[in-house]
Amino acid sequence: MKPTIEYSDFEKLDLRVGLVTSAIMPSWSHKLIQFTVDFGEEVGVKIILSGIKKWYTPEDFINKNFPFVINLAERKMGEGVSQGMMMMADGDIPIILPLPKLASQGSTIR
Repeated sequence: MKPTIEYSDFEKLDLRVGLVTSAIMPSWSHKLIQFTVDFGEEVGVKIILSGIKKWYTPEDFINKNFPFVINLAERKMGEGVSQGMMMMADGDIPIILPLPKLASQGSTIR
């Protein structure tokens, strides 16, 4: 287990519902899927990279809502830059967490 944090530390995370509008497997990577994610009017569109190509295809994500951390510092991954992180559960393989369509783009997750 990780160390206990204060609520003020948790508040620093900006967790949002994002709609994956496109997903591709970049030709320059053997591990990454590149997502274009719409977070609604307030945040806009971000590019998110995830090293899950071994287990999933782009079709598993397109036009579905997922939880994201959107205020991580940008991170260079291969030839691309990721502007956030899709949240997943640990398991034998990363477990994706699709959200219902009822959860609107850009909604805050608490």
